[in-house]
This record gives sequence, structure tokens and C-alpha cells, in this order.
Amino acid sequence: MKSIEHQNRNGSKSGPVTAAATLIGVGMGGFVDGILLHQILQWHNMLSAKLPPDTLLNAKTNMFWDGMFHAFVWIVAMSGIMMLWNAMKDPATNMSNKLFSGGLVLGWGLFNIVEGILDHHLLVLHNVREVSENPSSWNFGFLGLSVVMLVIGWQLIKSGRK
Repeated sequence: MKSIEHQNRNGSKSGPVTAAATLIGVGMGGFVDGILLHQILQWHNMLSAKLPPDTLLNAKTNMFWDGMFHAFVWIVAMSGIMMLWNAMKDPATNMSNKLFSGGLVLGWGLFNIVEGILDHHLLVLHNVREVSENPSSWNFGFLGLSVVMLVIGWQLIKSGRK
């Protein structure tokens, strides 16, 4: 995957670190969602709006698709780590902490936006919190928090490019 190059006034490249950190952020956001919301809090599973985990078969089916989800976000995170490893070999790469942390937050926000729109609103595979009097408020709150993450991530990236 070729990253968009952005050179600072001093000639350093910010694109490789930003792209790598964004991918790692997407993966880490997926892990937080899967580990915290699926496993620890047990608010939802991948398919819990379609197959409530109220029978052993439904619970096993949900567990399988949760595992497929974790495998996907692992591949995304590993791709970002490999991109970061390669970026570190170029002495012109801007290794700013703000670029890296901004990319992580931006990636996590991107994960939440895509996952929230697709899984919660379009496909209705699950809600952020299935057992709730108003699941829509949780779903829209999740998107609102995600927009805040996008803004914070973008601001950190902009300040890291200076």
C-alpha cells in the first residue's frame, strides 16, 4: 500500500508514519470494541441483533463471527506495524509522536465510524448495547464520540507535520 507523501518544510516525510499509525489505530479500535464491548462487558456480539445469543447454537455462531472480526482487525493492525517498520528505515521519515498518536486516534475514529454506520445502522447486525431501553441513543452516541476522535486525531496530525 503506497501512502500519500507529505513533506514538511524541513524535508521530512509525514505520510508513511501517518498511514501506518492510522492502520494500527483501526486495528486497535477493533480490538477495544471486540475485547471490551463483546467479551468483557458483553453488550453485543457481531450478529446479536440478528441472532440473539439466547441458545447455544446462536452463541456459538456469534462467537465464530466475533473471532472472524478479531482475525480481520489483527491483519489490519499487523499491516500497519509492517508499514511503520518500513517507514522507520527512511531517515527522511518524520517520527513525530504527534503524528503517530494522531494517526492512532484518527484510525480508531475511522474504525468506529465505518463499523457504526455499517453494523449499527445499515446492516443492523448489532447495537452498541443490545439490552437497553433506547439502543439508538447508544448507536448515535458511539458515532458522536467517533467524530470527536476524528477531529482530535486530525489536529494532532496537523501539529505533528509542523
